[in-house]
Amino acid sequence: MKKRAFICLLLSAALLLCCTACAGQTGPSGEQPGVNPGKTDPSQAPVLTMGAVNLMAEIQPMKAESAPVDPAAAEAAADFALRLFRAGNEPDKNTLLSPLSVLCALSMTANGAKGETLAQMEQTLGLDRDRWNACFRAYMEALKSDGSLKLANSIWFTADPRFTVEQSFLQTNADSYGADAYQAPFDESTLADINNWVKEKTDGMIPKILDKIPQEALMYLVNALAFDAKWTKPYTEYAVQEGEFRCADGTKRKVKLMYSEEGQYLEHEKAVGFLKPYEGGKYAFAALLPKEGVSVEELLAALDGAALYKLLTEPEYATVQAALPKFETEYGAELSETLKNMGMELPFDGFQADFSGLGSSTGGNIFIGRVLHRTFLSVDEAGTRAGASTVVEMVDECAPMDLKQVFLDRPFVYLLVDLETGLPFFIGAMRDPA
Repeated sequence: MKKRAFICLLLSAALLLCCTACAGQTGPSGEQPGVNPGKTDPSQAPVLTMGAVNLMAEIQPMKAESAPVDPAAAEAAADFALRLFRAGNEPDKNTLLSPLSVLCALSMTANGAKGETLAQMEQTLGLDRDRWNACFRAYMEALKSDGSLKLANSIWFTADPRFTVEQSFLQTNADSYGADAYQAPFDESTLADINNWVKEKTDGMIPKILDKIPQEALMYLVNALAFDAKWTKPYTEYAVQEGEFRCADGTKRKVKLMYSEEGQYLEHEKAVGFLKPYEGGKYAFAALLPKEGVSVEELLAALDGAALYKLLTEPEYATVQAALPKFETEYGAELSETLKNMGMELPFDGFQADFSGLGSSTGGNIFIGRVLHRTFLSVDEAGTRAGASTVVEMVDECAPMDLKQVFLDRPFVYLLVDLETGLPFFIGAMRDPA
């Protein structure tokens, strides 16, 4: 139950955000890129516009430390989700973030950090680097038999001779994250290749993540996530009715409300909510409706990782009359300032950042240039589809008991949660579903 609740927590956070706003071979053109041995089916790999040198050709994934996501790791992930959301929340928009995608991309990047740069990243991410490596290795192994949630990672390097990559960096990310690595010309063809890779890995939900490749760019660390699940009990035609959603500013929107009875009730001093499970019971949609007079921002400020984990893992079993608006939302953000505000300043400092574990450049010191994030989520009568991608750009200096009722007819917070591990992988606030 603890693990299941943690997954619900992630799903609930996503809802909250959405509801608050009114050395290797070069293949010929058309061939599949080099694939990490034993990990990816080449028939499922996206076709690149030009051949790419597979940097993993001589690097076989090796056995590495693996550690299942325990309550401590789940709490750390939940706390990161909340801190990320609070720092990046835009009160006038339907903010939607995937903390799991961001955490995965930054954890891969941290494998190239050293000294105080690493310390700041670990502090921001909530656990030390080795712990996250072990957790992600176990989690991604478990997902191989999961048809609903998919995670994929890749690393793209410039073919410019000014940059030399550390092989140990590639090895670690192959071992713990199953990351493919490609050496590319970093021109328009590479821009298309990265976007096509993301589109493929998100089942088309994120068609484009990267807008340009600046001259100073050396590397892109890319995560892609796709979720597609049906409700345990889909909504019938008669359960969907015209309704009204009241935005934070008082504006009323006509929406389709989906009514149901749920069996797990959530209550906090500043919110009520419910868990709605997906088919198979591993994942759930968690919704948190701020109590009257409480804003989404006040609710978020009152929660930390421990409180959210407890809320999602210890629901009250009761009959809940629930109403959920049918909605579809997408969101995009550049997270550099958000992460700096969370304490990750040195990784973005062109003079002081230490990413010597990643590689070296004759062009200057290596640091993070941008962190790009895009999300998509659709909730309807049948279930939920969600996609996310995070890109970390590395540059150099040249560069049934009591009856409860929760009607989500005003701004609310929501998350998509892995109930077996307690990992929240989307968090959002819905402010205006119309």
